Amino acid sequence: MSMTGDELDEEVAALLDQADQRYTDGRRRLVATLHSGDGPLTITQIVAADTLLPQSSVYRNLTILEEAGVVTRITAVDEFARYELSEHLSEHHHHLICSTCGDVADFSLDAKTEATLDRALRNAAGSAGFSAEAHRLDLLGVCGSCTGAA
Repeated sequence: MSMTGDELDEEVAALLDQADQRYTDGRRRLVATLHSGDGPLTITQIVAADTLLPQSSVYRNLTILEEAGVVTRITAVDEFARYELSEHLSEHHHHLICSTCGDVADFSLDAKTEATLDRALRNAAGSAGFSAEAHRLDLLGVCGSCTGAA
């Protein structure tokens, strides 16, 4: 279940406080844009979604938010990283990454499949002497737009 705006703000403020950073108006707007976004966003998409956010401060604030554990950066095949709220602030999900255009889309699995996947990954990790804490899954391929364009 996703957090409300107030709950999200409280959690982000606490994470920033732990990192000796303030939850400024610009950072609050940036978090709100990521929260309302439809999947991971590039800096260009963030600035387009909230034109009051200057691109230079978005870049600087994303770095601070990433270091504080608020934001996760997703690197695709193109030169543009995408950003989203960290999973503990949103919901567990995975990504579809287009190897042609670099688009990144979120997808979720049903609870039973997710539990089966989690068990299989923990077993594989345990066999290698690795203690898994969580998993992320990125599927690489070609999106529907690129497939249709071919």
